[in-house]
Amino acid sequence: MRVALTTLGCKVNQSETEALARRFLAAGHHLTAFDAAADIYVINTCTVTHVADHKSRQLIRRAAARPGALVVVTGCYATTAAAEIAAIPGVGLVVGQADKERLVELVEGLRGRAPGPTPSPATAVPAARTRAFIKVQDGCDSFCTYCIVPFARGAPRSVPLAAVLAQVQERAAAGCVEVVLTGVHLGLYGQETPLGLRQLVAAVLAETPIRRLRLSSIEPQDLLGLGEEDLAAFFALWQDQRLCRHLHLPLQSGCAVTLQRMGRRYTAEDYARLVATARRAIPDLAVTTDIIVGFPGESDAEFQASYDFAAALGCAKLHVFRFSPRRGTAAACLAPVSARTMKERSAAMLALSEKGAAAFRRAFVGRTMEVLWEEKARKQKPVLSEKTGFYVWTGLTDNYLRVYATSAADLTNRLWPARLLATHADGLWGELVRIGS
Repeated sequence: MRVALTTLGCKVNQSETEALARRFLAAGHHLTAFDAAADIYVINTCTVTHVADHKSRQLIRRAAARPGALVVVTGCYATTAAAEIAAIPGVGLVVGQADKERLVELVEGLRGRAPGPTPSPATAVPAARTRAFIKVQDGCDSFCTYCIVPFARGAPRSVPLAAVLAQVQERAAAGCVEVVLTGVHLGLYGQETPLGLRQLVAAVLAETPIRRLRLSSIEPQDLLGLGEEDLAAFFALWQDQRLCRHLHLPLQSGCAVTLQRMGRRYTAEDYARLVATARRAIPDLAVTTDIIVGFPGESDAEFQASYDFAAALGCAKLHVFRFSPRRGTAAACLAPVSARTMKERSAAMLALSEKGAAAFRRAFVGRTMEVLWEEKARKQKPVLSEKTGFYVWTGLTDNYLRVYATSAADLTNRLWPARLLATHADGLWGELVRIGS
């Protein structure tokens, strides 16, 4: 069958969609683009905000408009609102998180094909890609007052170390240059065992040939809860240059009383101390974070405190979210901030984010850095005529700087250094450096 998959939401969702793609391939099916004609459309949904719900419904209805296709909805929205989704005309199957690994088998059963044993994702490897997401952990039990994730994902659980290493080995053998280790609450990796996140990262670096390793979001309290020696040992892992110098540490608010209402398990001062420690240990580190604006009860003074804290922090990027009440969470019952106020505060934080990102980019002008080139830049026109074959390419440094450069050679999936000449668009303009020069 022709299968089209699409993903909304976090890197964990992306990793799960990659795993589904591998399972469909292993079962003998064919993958196609979501906008193309297909027999099966699989939408891996997100429900972290009402906007995510809306986007999920849009994709479901778009797929359902294809005559004769089976529309399969899975993911977090499918877990928390299964009946609501099943009522959408054209939806053929709703698969919650608990049954996601059986999705291929369930689809084959509906289509009249006798399912065999569920194939392992390792039995078929799609064409090599630049970056692969590998889920090493799932679930969360923090129950922050605004967050639906514990209800959608369940209790924390970890993928065994041997299974993680096998997946990284497979991706490296398939030509993948960078692997991203991801989890719903990544810092809880290994809590069921004597291992922890530090031991996992050390093992991947020691026992696999992957050329770049990146970590997805880590909750601040998981690092703050480490003793001083353990935290130093964790940051010492970055002495291996394959480990990308990028930490995403969700802050959510820089105001002490707002953090308390959110049920976050650290103070702004704790967070600032953690970031300072990380920056001392890891030169040129990119720190990015999440900020929620308009949390119920957030006064003008509390927002200003959060803004001032974020400004002093100087992050490489702020991911700004307007508060979205999630049914069943404690914060959903609190008095909301007006939509107009949230819009104004979001605009202010986004402007601050761009200011910080621009300052971070400027700091690297004149430097030569290794770039993992991904593709031709879709929004950039070729700098010379089509006949010359010169195109603008784009890729990322290990510390998440977007770089653009021209080349007649195919740079896809190649690590190649560039001299960073000037800021450009959302990144920097560079020129390729001849190896050895």
